[in-house]
Amino acid sequence: MALDMTSFDAALKAHYTDDAVMNMTYSDNPLFALVSKMENFGGKNLPIPILYGNPQGRSATFSTAQTLGASSASKIDDFVLTRVKDYAVATIDNETLEASKGNANAFMEAATTEIDGAIRALTRSLAIAMYRDGTGYTGRVLAEPTEATTTAITLLEINDITNFEVGQTIVVYSASSAGSARIFDTGVSSSIVLSIDRAAGTMVLDEDYTSAGTIAANDYLFPSGDRGAKMKGLEAWVPASAPAATSFFGVDRSLDSVRLGGNRYDGSALPIEEALVEGASRAAREGSKIDHYFVNYDTYSELQKALGAKVQYVDLKATVEVGFRGIQINGPRGPINVVPDQNCPSDVAFGLQLNTWKLYSLGKAVRVIDADGLQMLRQASSDGVEVRYGFYGQLGCRAPGHNIRVTL
Repeated sequence: MALDMTSFDAALKAHYTDDAVMNMTYSDNPLFALVSKMENFGGKNLPIPILYGNPQGRSATFSTAQTLGASSASKIDDFVLTRVKDYAVATIDNETLEASKGNANAFMEAATTEIDGAIRALTRSLAIAMYRDGTGYTGRVLAEPTEATTTAITLLEINDITNFEVGQTIVVYSASSAGSARIFDTGVSSSIVLSIDRAAGTMVLDEDYTSAGTIAANDYLFPSGDRGAKMKGLEAWVPASAPAATSFFGVDRSLDSVRLGGNRYDGSALPIEEALVEGASRAAREGSKIDHYFVNYDTYSELQKALGAKVQYVDLKATVEVGFRGIQINGPRGPINVVPDQNCPSDVAFGLQLNTWKLYSLGKAVRVIDADGLQMLRQASSDGVEVRYGFYGQLGCRAPGHNIRVTL
């Protein structure tokens, strides 16, 4: 029988099982893989209650304790999580479909190239966002580009180059939130990445950069459509500075900036192992038992070299088929696994008590959108078909004060 939409859709379902997609998603993304998941985040929102203070009806004098008790109560609030969305669409030309009739294997090879790519693109987007602040920025500009027929951008942090792809459409803003949109030329506010030099941390974009251009040093780079629309990652839950009174999922975290907004420690003047241990000790003071540090590969390599013959490796399993190797160090409350992750920003280590975190999603974190039962859809306005993948969810923490951000 000739290949048609129905028969090939069945082949897709057999090829892209939940386990197969999960293993593709988790590979090379340790934090994404190791964090706990809750996949039934339905309804309008999801409250995470947090107790951040005990009642203060206590005194060595009974009458005083009684008086204080009448006017004191436990300090309880809740982070009311709301979902964000993220999408990736694989488009397959109909001519390829027609040319493959009667040869499902040939078409499967052509289709999986695009579908696998869409899954990887969405996965990378989510894995990066898990470390960021929710604004959607994926890098910053080192300096204003020179005037030329293309726009050459050098990143402020070279390791952020892994967050960009050839063909990606980029917009630039003066700040991660608020601020103003930058332009490349009069009336031109977005540009497509033509080439990337990953060793140098530079990329070339297709639009001219003229004297009208307004891009400046330290500006923020965003994939088109992402600004202000991404999940709140570690940088949002445990920010670099103590959080202000601005509402965060309905909570004023300035009331107790550590218990509601995490710990911060500046270890930049210390050797890497000492900085990590001191950071874990600071968090332990607040009742935390840091069990994982997530760092980028440069930091991991530095730790590896510093430990030398004393290095102790540990193998961590996310699934039967997906695992990661880390280094184990001794913390104040037990061993800590230091795990390298390409998505972690430079010069920072996130120390987590991992059981306080959860990725809440409506269905699988990376899922095919098939409400009508079909994975493959005919495009309404183009001669082709498409497969849609999406994410509906949010990262949540039930005890921010049991986690720490260490500056390195």
